[in-house]
Amino acid sequence: WPDYVFNKDYQLKSLTEVESFIKVNGHLPNMPTALKVEKNGFTVGNMTKRMVKTIEELTLYTIEQEKQIDKQDALIEKLMERVMALESKITQK
Repeated sequence: WPDYVFNKDYQLKSLTEVESFIKVNGHLPNMPTALKVEKNGFTVGNMTKRMVKTIEELTLYTIEQEKQIDKQDALIEKLMERVMALESKITQK
């Protein structure tokens, strides 16, 4: 089962790499092309495993994005405090 994506040594592709793959190949990494599915079909078990892996990777991307947003929010808050302090000094003069 694809829980291995949560291992510390798992190399999650960057979203830029995923985007490039999609542009070149026209489908997600780890997923068969529509043509292959139409030609060969698929097994429910295999496709379920692939989808679970993709969902788990998406969860990791979401967690990383939330961490980045939290950092940006903290930085914005600090910058707003500095701006307000500077504006306060200017209006006091």
